[in-house]
Amino acid sequence: MKSVTFKNKTWDVAANQHVPAGFDESKTYPAIVVAHPISSCKEQTAAIYASKLAEFGYVCLAFDASTQGASGGPGQYLEDPATRVEDFRCAADYLVTLPYVDENRIGVLGICGGGAYAVNAAMTERRFKAVGTVVAANYGRICREGDLSPDAAIKALEGISAQRTAEARGAEAALTTYIPQSKAQLESYGITDVDVIEAVDYYTTQRGQKPGSPNKLNVVSTGAAFTWDAFHLAEKLLTQPLQIIVGDGHAGGFGSYRDGFELLNKAASTKKSIFVVTGATHYDLYDKPDCVDQAVAKLMAFYGENL
Repeated sequence: MKSVTFKNKTWDVAANQHVPAGFDESKTYPAIVVAHPISSCKEQTAAIYASKLAEFGYVCLAFDASTQGASGGPGQYLEDPATRVEDFRCAADYLVTLPYVDENRIGVLGICGGGAYAVNAAMTERRFKAVGTVVAANYGRICREGDLSPDAAIKALEGISAQRTAEARGAEAALTTYIPQSKAQLESYGITDVDVIEAVDYYTTQRGQKPGSPNKLNVVSTGAAFTWDAFHLAEKLLTQPLQIIVGDGHAGGFGSYRDGFELLNKAASTKKSIFVVTGATHYDLYDKPDCVDQAVAKLMAFYGENL
């Protein structure tokens, strides 16, 4: 594995390039762009999947989203769908400049929010020949649903608009957190949703904690996501082979289980499949070896057939 950068507009996007054992630059290899979950970074679950797929002969590029991790960009901790999707196109631009990458055998894989972004990017980025997702979650839907109250989206947008006004008048950019910052804080809030509970366990302990994933989000940046849907036009534009992976253990508020089946039903792909890892929760498929190994085995068969 080596650290590399590629450009998105004027800034550098930081990435780790995972290569097969015995890698030889005089040969050509298929490649896979690997996208991390929302609030994550390239050293967490994306690294697990990238390194495992590299073992099977793929050059895998796991990158930090613009403005996040070690990547640059117009601000910090932004979650802007347009910029996130453009990162994928720029990753493809980078891969096609590498003499050891077969430009006709490039795939994409995303986990959680990165999976939904990967799907959206593949609709217009035809250099991606095969699309894989692991517990893909549609960020636009999550924003609109909020706390599941009837007017959740409107209340959130009113708050975002008020914050934009404050910042236009000189206030500091508002940062919030995605999840409670400790198990003690989680308990004090009385949250019982399994996805949030497991997110706290993953991101705030040695299990998954990394410097590039500080649990920070620019509040104003989320406004664009409320009118964005990762799967919009999938029934017309998503035609590449598609492998969806979800878990059916205690489906939580992030909604990746139902998003997986929605995507399966909507995609125009003639070759598409969903694989359910029995008993696996959303976060089990981030790093639990038995669950990840099942997902990787399915992905290996999929990419082997389609790249």
